[in-house]
Amino acid sequence: MSLKRNVRLLAGTAIVWCIAGESVLAQETTAPAEPVAAETAAVENDRRLSTVTVTAQRREESVQDVPLAVTAVTGDQLAELRVENIENISLVSPSITFSKTNAPAASSNIQIRGIGTTGQSRVFEGAVGVFIDGVYRTRSGQALSSFLDIDGLQVLRGPQGTLFGKNTSAGALLLNSTAPNLDEVNGYVAGSYGNYNAFDISGAVNIPVTDTFALRIAGSHSEQDGFLESPAGDSENDQSMDSFKVSALWEPTDALSVKLIADYSTEDDEVGYATVNALDGPLQPLINGLTLANGLQLPSSDLEDYEASINTPTANKVEDKGLALLVDWDIGPGTLKSVTASREYDTVQNADADFTGADILIINEKFNSAFFSQEFTYGGELTGAVNANYLFGAFYSDEELDMGRDLTWGTQAQPFWDVVLGAQGVPAGLSNAAPGNWAQEVLIGTAESLALFTHWDFALTDQINLITGLRYSEDEKTGSFNYDFFRDPVFDPLAIAGSGPGPEYARTFADEAVSGTLSLQYRPNADLMYYASYNRGYKAGGVNVDASGAGVPGSSLNPLDTGTPADPIFTPETIDAFELGAKVDWMDGAARTNVAVFYNDIKDLQVAQFLGLIFTILNSPEAESYGAEFEHTQALTDYLVWNASATWLPEAGYGEDAAIGVLSGRRFPNAPEISANTALNLDYELSGGKALTGLLQLQYSGERFTNTASNLEEDAVTLVNANLGLAFDNGLSVSAFLRNALDERYVSQHFNTPLQDVDRNAYVAAPRTFGVSIRKTF
Repeated sequence: MSLKRNVRLLAGTAIVWCIAGESVLAQETTAPAEPVAAETAAVENDRRLSTVTVTAQRREESVQDVPLAVTAVTGDQLAELRVENIENISLVSPSITFSKTNAPAASSNIQIRGIGTTGQSRVFEGAVGVFIDGVYRTRSGQALSSFLDIDGLQVLRGPQGTLFGKNTSAGALLLNSTAPNLDEVNGYVAGSYGNYNAFDISGAVNIPVTDTFALRIAGSHSEQDGFLESPAGDSENDQSMDSFKVSALWEPTDALSVKLIADYSTEDDEVGYATVNALDGPLQPLINGLTLANGLQLPSSDLEDYEASINTPTANKVEDKGLALLVDWDIGPGTLKSVTASREYDTVQNADADFTGADILIINEKFNSAFFSQEFTYGGELTGAVNANYLFGAFYSDEELDMGRDLTWGTQAQPFWDVVLGAQGVPAGLSNAAPGNWAQEVLIGTAESLALFTHWDFALTDQINLITGLRYSEDEKTGSFNYDFFRDPVFDPLAIAGSGPGPEYARTFADEAVSGTLSLQYRPNADLMYYASYNRGYKAGGVNVDASGAGVPGSSLNPLDTGTPADPIFTPETIDAFELGAKVDWMDGAARTNVAVFYNDIKDLQVAQFLGLIFTILNSPEAESYGAEFEHTQALTDYLVWNASATWLPEAGYGEDAAIGVLSGRRFPNAPEISANTALNLDYELSGGKALTGLLQLQYSGERFTNTASNLEEDAVTLVNANLGLAFDNGLSVSAFLRNALDERYVSQHFNTPLQDVDRNAYVAAPRTFGVSIRKTF
């Protein structure tokens, strides 16, 4: 690598270090030109790690100055790691996990340090807040859409309520789109092709229209065959997605900036209901017989063969769209910022709800969220007798949920139920499982939130800062359930089995809470910072909107049932989070190490369970998690960087309580005791204006529970990922990628198979994938 290129990089070119989970070098930095006395000095300067700029405290500052655990990566790093949406977010940090099952609106869960809103529920908001361009997304599944034209991602660990005006009791993800600029036409086009017929193409262009107005237009298309196969060899769970984004920037003066962002994405695929059989229950021989009688082959009994058999084609259609208006206005000593957003999120599914090749149960399900939010913040800096950065904020949101399900018995439902109920002494033919629609459910919900918050960073001395914040929250939620139609409330098989029809209800939940933060920051010198913090996190309760939300007894539809309905209300959860941390740059700036130890005391942790026929929400009265995180990056040579990060969770579990059943005293799902990433990143200059780039990465995840309704576990797994490519001075780059190189096949989540008692099915992780990518910037 030439000294000329080294100095050019130092002088302001964005330096990208791709790491196994941590951002180590970052956004573009500009250093003043200084004479280089000798080659040795130039080499030492070249190995200094660049400043990582973050906005974790709602202002731009170095990540090494922020007294909380933050991981930040640039858009280029996301592209090289192939983090194309939130599904493989653990490539960015081992402290964060994402999981989903069949319904993206209800089953997408994000966890940080083992803590998150787990299980499947239509009404759950995430304990980890997702903010895209400053706009809160009410469902984690909304982050499944493409990370289109994203400039950077920040992962904030721990409660963030005094800085972000919504429920962020476990942490926050901040994503920012690449902003239009007024300077020049530029952009990129990129594409890749890989196995499983994986194909994607994306691009963006920036267009300055006038000296004060610019546009940026971006779009992408991706598709892929599913990596599960039917016994006949057809792919299952195929995917297709399109995303579009238009950003407009108007800067009439140096004091005013107005940005309007419109985004639209669609997904049309088969994802969710083709799953592998993981544990046979006593009804498996019956299911096998019905599958064969239905003219289908039985899938392999070896989970690693990734075979699935379903008889009803699955359709999963998702539409996510929205507008965001962002205004920054310098007024007086500070800046007033406004974020106004309107969003709509729709999903429609047609599904083989028995998850087998037998024709038993079909569900058509819809979910619609109409969301509006408004946030104002005013922040600035005080100097004089009191030196402090301050922020005042107000947040309001209103969401309306319109949901429903149509349930249909298939052609083999009657023989299935005759056998099942016959084993319980019910005469054959008594139940009414004739083919056709037997129930239409109407589910409605609303959620209205208001929060007032403030955050202060006091400089007590040149070395010591005191940070404090306070948040007041009000939440009101409603939920109702009723039937438009229930064919036979007495002799339907579920009525005979005591599992339906569910009680109809309409309930309201309202609550208010105060939360806050207090931390102390100490900088003995420019390269070392210690901090200690306390954060109080809060997440509102609500109404469980489901056919089984009020249990099964007490339905007015069933004249034989005189029980008392259960209460569909679930209570708020709170977290008392304590953290000690240190951030250090050393080896003359060529190495960076950040560590944190933490303890979280959780009250009334919200947990959703799918029990095979019904969905429940419970609160675990006691829960806790504690452990440590380690992040390290080091420039080994001028062209080779080593990165390592690890999370140790010796405790991350529910308290002992008989009321939470199988969860009593055990660990959270998807919370391994040890998880770690390590990587080597290569950027070696060749002759002729070319550079050899590469990445070799190892991911380790320890043994973990895989469900909130059973104690099934998955063994530890180690994944190997790699990239190798050429980059040219003209902006062209070509690379080959390999993910899960050893083709590890493992379960991401188990679940209780519907209608089959102790039978368990499983969602599985991606096998080995590989391909080539090409990208051209201009």
